[in-house]
Amino acid sequence: MQVFLQTFIGGLSLGAIYALVALGFSLVYRTMGLVNFAHGNVVTVGAYLASTFYLSTKLPFVLAMAVAILLTGAIGLVIERVLRPLENKDFDLMLIGTIGFGIVLEALIIMIWGATGRAVPSPVPGAPLDVFGVRIRTYDLVVLAIAATATVLLVLFLSRTKRGAAMQAVAMDHEAATAVGIHVGRSNATAFMIGAGLAALAGGLVGPLLYVSPAMGGALGIKGFAAAILGGFGSIPGAVIGGLAIGVLDGFTAGHFQGYSELVTFLVFTVIIMIRPTGIFGERTVNRA
Repeated sequence: MQVFLQTFIGGLSLGAIYALVALGFSLVYRTMGLVNFAHGNVVTVGAYLASTFYLSTKLPFVLAMAVAILLTGAIGLVIERVLRPLENKDFDLMLIGTIGFGIVLEALIIMIWGATGRAVPSPVPGAPLDVFGVRIRTYDLVVLAIAATATVLLVLFLSRTKRGAAMQAVAMDHEAATAVGIHVGRSNATAFMIGAGLAALAGGLVGPLLYVSPAMGGALGIKGFAAAILGGFGSIPGAVIGGLAIGVLDGFTAGHFQGYSELVTFLVFTVIIMIRPTGIFGERTVNRA
């Protein structure tokens, strides 16, 4: 039972990372109807920026994360601005454009930081907590708390602010939102900026859990994408549930199917999607003109 609980909590911690990545995918999709295939590479940029400010410039971990989020959010704005002329004109070219941005970002990562990775020490010192015989890494709890806070803030932003309401309106009906004076381009830019910021948050948090390398964004991007699909693409609660589910599944398969954990995880994911193709919250679809 103790091993089960330790694996479960570790899986939740990693699942919280996947959920943040999935939130970035879903936010851009629900606002623009676009899958940002550069999102995984943006996660890698965020991870390298956070680790660089934390390890090289010796900034406190929280401050290093904040700077990485701001810089990566700016990258999201650049991507949206380049793609803006294609909005509602050539959707396929926009998709290709996000793939192109991903390739460019991966090349820049290797040019700036090199092809080798780096290990990031945990910013939370001390031994794991012992709760009724269950050893819990303190950093796992930190990741869960930060991810939960970021999710709550995102939901509050979308539901309680004018800019968030505008993004919701654009997600529901692009043409109607334009007709009532909502600046669609600004809403799309905000979605890309927040999505990139969430990617940077995920990348920064995952550094002490995994090895930061140019390839890490590909793995995190695929699992975040799978989490978004599992929850129902474009659904905010679906992204969270999907991310946690993939993380927990990942944790248990890694313990029982060493060497084949990725295969087993995606086999289970495929079966679930075959049973429910729209995902858990798939009824909440986004209608695009």
